[in-house]
Amino acid sequence: MPTILIIDDEASLVSSLTFALESEGYQVHGAGTGADGLAAVAALHPDLVLLDLRLPDRSGLEVLEALPGGEDAPQVIMISAHGDTRAAVKAVKMGAADYLTKPFDLDELLAIIESALERRRMASEIDFHRRAALRDSGLVGQSPALLELASTIGRVARSGTARILILGESGTGKALVAKAIHSGSPRAGGPFIEINCASLPEQLIEAELFGAEKGAYTGAHARRAGLVALADKGTLFLDEIGELPLALQAKLLHFLENGQYRAIGSSASQTADVRVVAATNRDLAREAAAGRFREDLYYRLNVISLAVPPLRERGDDIGELAEHFARRYAHEEGVAPIRLGAAARGLLAAYRWPGNVRELKNLIERLTILFPGREIGAAELPAEIAAAPAAQLAPAVPTAMAPMPAVAPAEAAAPAREAASISDALAEAEREMLLAALRDHAGHKGKAADSLGISRHAFKRRLQRLGIQ
Repeated sequence: MPTILIIDDEASLVSSLTFALESEGYQVHGAGTGADGLAAVAALHPDLVLLDLRLPDRSGLEVLEALPGGEDAPQVIMISAHGDTRAAVKAVKMGAADYLTKPFDLDELLAIIESALERRRMASEIDFHRRAALRDSGLVGQSPALLELASTIGRVARSGTARILILGESGTGKALVAKAIHSGSPRAGGPFIEINCASLPEQLIEAELFGAEKGAYTGAHARRAGLVALADKGTLFLDEIGELPLALQAKLLHFLENGQYRAIGSSASQTADVRVVAATNRDLAREAAAGRFREDLYYRLNVISLAVPPLRERGDDIGELAEHFARRYAHEEGVAPIRLGAAARGLLAAYRWPGNVRELKNLIERLTILFPGREIGAAELPAEIAAAPAAQLAPAVPTAMAPMPAVAPAEAAAPAREAASISDALAEAEREMLLAALRDHAGHKGKAADSLGISRHAFKRRLQRLGIQ
């Protein structure tokens, strides 16, 4: 049952409206002043407010401005006397749903109320689907920028053919966006194939994409299918498309135009039904103007573009992201999750995050290894975050890690390697702790792992990743 609050000092009008609206099935409350009305809004969280422009203690516009926003914002219908029309129009520009001039027709009021409540219901439903799309995408957060991105993902995913170019800095989660588009598309039942165009040498990337016949080049001992063939009826995600060699760009353009391609060493054309999603951290329009990227390919790829916001524009999401990663890595390592203290939260929120979400993820992973189950304060954070002023938190000169737990004297005297970033500093600290644990337990990996509070499997995985034999 929708709740309606009437804020008007005319007692007879409030009484008659209460009777009429309750007869229509609404729950109705009244308030005679702006102050009482705001208190009632805070207590009742009404769905709709009928608000008089002239109140004994303040104007209706002042009350309108003080009403809550966001999910709890009620729909507002202004009630104005003759001569107040200009103010009522101003109220609509401030966010009121509509206005009525006294005396008004009850049927007209009921129609306006019904329309306003329907808009509120629809807005709530859209917000619900935005959040659902966000959860399904694997993108964590509730910031306006991320909610808007999730909503856009939901819209563009419905097309199973339109090509999409995902733009954003490194580490922002462009691959997650591509996977979310695939999962929400008619191709969700097909394969999702991903390739990083910067990860392979130029002479191999064509074979990786389009395949090769046996003997087509040195080392081609058997026929191999390319990723285009593997992605048939699904989605091919080309990450870092700006790194694709110019010669191969022409072949990709040909495939995008007619769905046909040739494997290396083959004279026969093949076809594949593939939706191509590409991503880049470059300005491809500028690259095309400079002759470093084919202009015709750029326009073929850029049918729909999505911009993934950098983490510095998602300040509201940093705490939630950090907790998400803390739970994830605690589960992987078999330890209690770290807890972020108030000081750490403030510093994380103020930092500029040049490496974006990837940098935050790496930080939380290593903090989980170094301080399992502990509350993280400023002292446990790297100096780049903990010591630099909030306005200058992207130092040009590498700094050492913040103070770490005490280690053996010989270990403390060991020279520290220069760290070029947060990831390097944390990796160095992790390396030192693992080596110290091994020395303390005469190289026994199981006992070293126990002393650090992690599983033997996790300990061995860390050694392998850091190149420790």
